[in-house]
Amino acid sequence: VQLQASGGGLVQPGGSLRLSCAASGFTLNDYTIAWFRQAPGKEREGVYCRRQRDGATSSADSVKGRFTISRDNAKNTLDLQMNNLKPEDTAVYYCAATRRRPILSACLSDPSYDYWGQGTQVTVSS
Repeated sequence: VQLQASGGGLVQPGGSLRLSCAASGFTLNDYTIAWFRQAPGKEREGVYCRRQRDGATSSADSVKGRFTISRDNAKNTLDLQMNNLKPEDTAVYYCAATRRRPILSACLSDPSYDYWGQGTQVTVSS
């Protein structure tokens, strides 16, 4: 099981970025997948998750209405579309996966996940 996050970069406040989490060795639809982020000096926080089988999603309050996730079955990726980015969105973004199906309240929690990709840096600055 391998995960590869990509798509990070430098963007101005109010701009958009699309991150992609590519899976190899397994089919994304069979796993619960999440995006996390970690800003300097802060704990890692769950941003968005999609639970396996039923596809239920959960997102952090700080990104509601601005971030969305979508699955590309052909590419076996889970993408995070980030709109109206703010300086406080600056962080290293990671994708994670688990074969388990956590309750939604645990879907954004680190311990729920077994596999992690390397991070991709997102910097929001003018």
